[in-house]
Amino acid sequence: MKYQGCLLAVRDIFASKNFYEKVLHQNAVMDIGLHVTFEGFSLQQGYAELIGGAVESVKEQSHNFQVYFEVEDLDKVYVEMKSISDLQWVHEIKEYPWGQRDIRVYDPDKHIVEIAEDMNTVIKRFFNQGMSAEEVAKRTMFPLEVVKQYASCFDI
Repeated sequence: MKYQGCLLAVRDIFASKNFYEKVLHQNAVMDIGLHVTFEGFSLQQGYAELIGGAVESVKEQSHNFQVYFEVEDLDKVYVEMKSISDLQWVHEIKEYPWGQRDIRVYDPDKHIVEIAEDMNTVIKRFFNQGMSAEEVAKRTMFPLEVVKQYASCFDI
């Protein structure tokens, strides 16, 4: 058995496809009208009918699932997304105890979309701030050996 990704039930395939392509810069790898596949996830209009369920059984804004993306430059993405007037925010830039920062927005169907710094960027930032490998390991909660491997990739 091979995992193929998740599927998001959407009301308007065109609005959702536009969001993922134009706002999140994803490229569709297959588009057959009511079903669009991106790398790692798909969109499906008419999901309730597909599974034989009631239309009202597909919940909006359930807050029990999210689509997750990583970027190297969160600040750049944040500025770009702040310029989108009708974008609905879950929260703006937030930093977690392990040092990773993220933002969360809603897609057109109120699925949560998280965009976070990749941990390479976080670890590199900590080293650039003068933290030792031991300090970085403690802050990120990564094993020291893993942090040292990252450091060797950064020539630190």
